[in-house]
Amino acid sequence: QVQLVESGGGLVQAGGSLRLSCAASRRTFSYTHIGWFRQAPGKEREFVAAIAYGGGTYYPDSVKGRFTISRDNAKNTWYLQLNSLKPEDTAVYYCAATQSSRITRLSDYNYWGQGTQVTVSS
Repeated sequence: QVQLVESGGGLVQAGGSLRLSCAASRRTFSYTHIGWFRQAPGKEREFVAAIAYGGGTYYPDSVKGRFTISRDNAKNTWYLQLNSLKPEDTAVYYCAATQSSRITRLSDYNYWGQGTQVTVSS
């Protein structure tokens, strides 16, 4: 079983940047895709970014051009660079793993980290 641990959250002013990390406890299986999701208070968890095993990346329009997902295979670590942050980006950010091809679909993810809080002040 893969364990995922997020880090890098914090408090930042609007317009600022953060880099979140997601470390896997062991080497992930082949064809494992990694996604980032977020959940704000009182709202449903939503898709933020994903990187496929083959390297393709996916973003919703709400973060496209501001967030960038990447990975370091040697370290079994994935990253989410958050730029031009807005107060509405405030949420707990989760990384997750799936072998499903529907990598933007929350319900297809099997393994989840504990989350890291991102707070953007205005």
